[in-house]
Amino acid sequence: MEKTYNPQDIEQALYQDWEEKGYFKPSGKGEAYSIMIPPPNVTGSLHMGHAFQHTIMDTLTRLKRMQGNNTLWQVGTDHAGIATQMVVERKLAAENGPTRHELGRDAFIDKIWQWKNESGGAITKQMRRLGDSVDWDRERFTMDEGLSEAVQEVFVRLHKDKLIYRGKRLVNWDPKLHTAISDLEVENKDKKGHMWNLRYPLADGLKTLDGKDYIVVATTRPETMLGDTGIAVNPKDERYVNLIDKEVLLPIVNRRIKIVADDHADMEKGTGCVKITPAHDFNDNEVGKRHKLTMVNIFDKNAAVLTQGECYSFDGKELDIKTEIPERFHGIDRFAARKLIVAEFEAAGLLEKIEDHALTVPYGDRSGVVIEPLLTDQWYVRVAPMAEQAVEAVENGDIQFVPKQYENMYFSWMRDVQDWCISRQLWWGHRIPAWYDEAGEVYVGRSEAEVRKENNLSDDIKLKQDEDVLDTWFSSALWTFSTQGWPAQTEDLKTFHPSDVLVTGFDIIFFWVARMIMMTMHFNKDENGKPQVPFKTVYVTGLIRDETGDKMSKSKGNVLDPLDMIDGIDLESLVEKRTGNMMQPKLAAKIEKSTRKEFAKGIEAHGTDALRFTLAAMASTGRDINWDMNRLEGYRNFCNKIWNASRYVLMNTEEQDCGFTNTLTKEYSLADRWILGQFEQTVKTFTEQLDSYRFDLAANTIYDFTWNQFCGWYLELTKPVLTQGNEVEQRGTRHTLITVLESLLRLMHPLMPYITETIWQRVAPIASIETKNSSIMVQTYPSFDESKVDIDAIADLEWVKQFILAIRNIRGEMDISPNKPLNVLLKNVSSDDKRRLDDNKTFLASLAKLESFTALSDDEEAPASVTAMVGSLEVLIPMAGLIDVAAEVTRLNKQLEKLEKELSRVEGKLNNEKFVSKAPEAVLAKEKAIFTELSEAKAKLVEQKVTIENL
Repeated sequence: MEKTYNPQDIEQALYQDWEEKGYFKPSGKGEAYSIMIPPPNVTGSLHMGHAFQHTIMDTLTRLKRMQGNNTLWQVGTDHAGIATQMVVERKLAAENGPTRHELGRDAFIDKIWQWKNESGGAITKQMRRLGDSVDWDRERFTMDEGLSEAVQEVFVRLHKDKLIYRGKRLVNWDPKLHTAISDLEVENKDKKGHMWNLRYPLADGLKTLDGKDYIVVATTRPETMLGDTGIAVNPKDERYVNLIDKEVLLPIVNRRIKIVADDHADMEKGTGCVKITPAHDFNDNEVGKRHKLTMVNIFDKNAAVLTQGECYSFDGKELDIKTEIPERFHGIDRFAARKLIVAEFEAAGLLEKIEDHALTVPYGDRSGVVIEPLLTDQWYVRVAPMAEQAVEAVENGDIQFVPKQYENMYFSWMRDVQDWCISRQLWWGHRIPAWYDEAGEVYVGRSEAEVRKENNLSDDIKLKQDEDVLDTWFSSALWTFSTQGWPAQTEDLKTFHPSDVLVTGFDIIFFWVARMIMMTMHFNKDENGKPQVPFKTVYVTGLIRDETGDKMSKSKGNVLDPLDMIDGIDLESLVEKRTGNMMQPKLAAKIEKSTRKEFAKGIEAHGTDALRFTLAAMASTGRDINWDMNRLEGYRNFCNKIWNASRYVLMNTEEQDCGFTNTLTKEYSLADRWILGQFEQTVKTFTEQLDSYRFDLAANTIYDFTWNQFCGWYLELTKPVLTQGNEVEQRGTRHTLITVLESLLRLMHPLMPYITETIWQRVAPIASIETKNSSIMVQTYPSFDESKVDIDAIADLEWVKQFILAIRNIRGEMDISPNKPLNVLLKNVSSDDKRRLDDNKTFLASLAKLESFTALSDDEEAPASVTAMVGSLEVLIPMAGLIDVAAEVTRLNKQLEKLEKELSRVEGKLNNEKFVSKAPEAVLAKEKAIFTELSEAKAKLVEQKVTIENL
């Protein structure tokens, strides 16, 4: 093997070899195990969240493949309706090409397919860098022919089941993109704004209890008052009890609107009176529905004021009620209308006051404009009937959430579920399979021909297909079964569905997870007619945050690209990546400054295995993860440790008799028997932790065994045998070295695929394992063998370790060279201690660098010595001739003096009230930690000094 571990030399070529040889395909043997990848956007690129979740999915897939399962990790991408359409529109604009509307729908769709074939799917190429062992031959796309057929089939069947309908309801409307968007595509931002207190005159000469002829409403959106259809007061509010069911005269438009009693009005908030605008506010819409108010829409698709309000009932019928809007407002933008309305209220003496107010404003995450709640005609899924069995599936354990507390989030959504708006006003996506005749009658079918046939429509009746497309979440909701060939009852569907585990984030439990459960159970039944679940377990991951706990975002400039962690990136390229597309120069400059400060030399290459191991080690269940570059560096060192340990093993075993191909006698040392038992216990613990989705604990377990037990102790313990042992003993130790290393590589492979494969190809032949046209990933995964756990050997070697550590600690405390041979005196020697000393003198002498062992009788007085305890055994090192007591005390005094100065400096800071009150919390915490560390170091030095002075 190469002397130095360099992941860049092995990873990409190795992955290509795996893929070409078909190792990622299902074996066709064993119990089926499948994971359906959450389909990333075709426009996307890898971020740390992908790297985290993909590490988990690949670890599980590789584990089950090695355990003999017929394993499928289904790969695919989502067509990402809004994002893809925007990418192609921007591309056309950059090339000075025709606009979408100039091209026309069909030609524009052709452009998108062209872009998809040339540039789309970059993320799937990046997935290869992460080592994702997906079956690429089965790659699916939500707009491919098979999935499109499934989407169409589901829509038609749901419509026939009266679970899909078209209606006029309030949606999140994007005035720039001219489409409805989901709640998940709305980014709520905290802003500083205003609260306007407006006077609404009471009709019919009414007065409030305190004699006023008006009531005051408070609003953050005065422009919507043109669409007010009611005022709500709390039924318990004594100030307004005499006004309930009476009316006010709506200023500017002079329309009479009703005062209703509703708990939505908070008596303690503002004036206690709330204007109700059912067509432009989701909360108001619910109030309006309860009191059968009308809905008056005042905005067009651009969020500009209409020439006349559109009045509707809550069942979507247009009402013949005059809702005139003054001409001066016609066609002006909503925010311009706001200024004009406020000015008119002030001129009319109806502006009570304006207050500063903190508010949350909804923005479209793609368009960046303020979202407008708007009444539009959309298609909806009636979700409640499907939600019941989806809730039951989790209640009865058919589906389990890990961590379990996320069930509560799921239940809270599903037990108060709202109908799902599935239509989008885009061109890219699954076009809704509905046709309209000239009278506006709607017909749903798989094709126009089917619609005509089923409804006996003659060829002279003109039909026009609905212009809208389906929400991308609609096709994603069918992902687990549509990817396996549904609606055809394929062998893949029978074999790999239901899937075993879904790995996802908590933020899409409702938007994706719940909808998959509902859709899957509605359309898939087993042979007994029982609804099939899409997956048996939902493993919910936390969010990857930056080192300070902030959410990663481009605007903050704290986004980390996992490929930069793998391959490294120089500072200039990193700065360019973070600031290159920034529209705001000041923000770009700020991000550049922070990037240069944080990454003074860029980011070094660490390799895929180090990144994967870091992510697994940080995967505490359900908790957000604060990224830590130091841990990544530490696990890169761990890869080096594995590499160097393997080189040691190979140097001592290659072209040597290791006892695999002959029947010659092998004698196993205590260390051999100990490490074999420790390895078996590690196999048991590690596998149990992976099975319970505790990837953090599993990573810690394998790290501890590899670094501390195998490398830290066992390799050292083999040296006396390999240099001084006889042929039989050496053969036993070589056999153990190869056995444990080869098995350890298989155990680690799911987490660290590249380094384990590379080393295994060199180690396996020594163990007589055929590696030609084979891979570690198709070998048998280690399983716990209790017969190999020698309890006595483990106990004896733990005693040996304690003895050696006791000597090493004394050397460290007394500043005695590790190469200086020592004479050891022993007191209180038990029969077990004597046996262990006699059996392991070679180990003890070699690893603790000991010259002699002398047992003292109970009444025999020892010379001036430093003492350590190993159980009840007293280990004494005579100090005569080893150290100069006076010189050592002088050295310690100098150290103490230096330490006390530093301690005094930190203590002064912490006692300074000005510093404590003004210092950031992180700085204060750091100073306190330094004080604690220095205090502990001082106490240890004082103790050491007393010990030496007493010699």
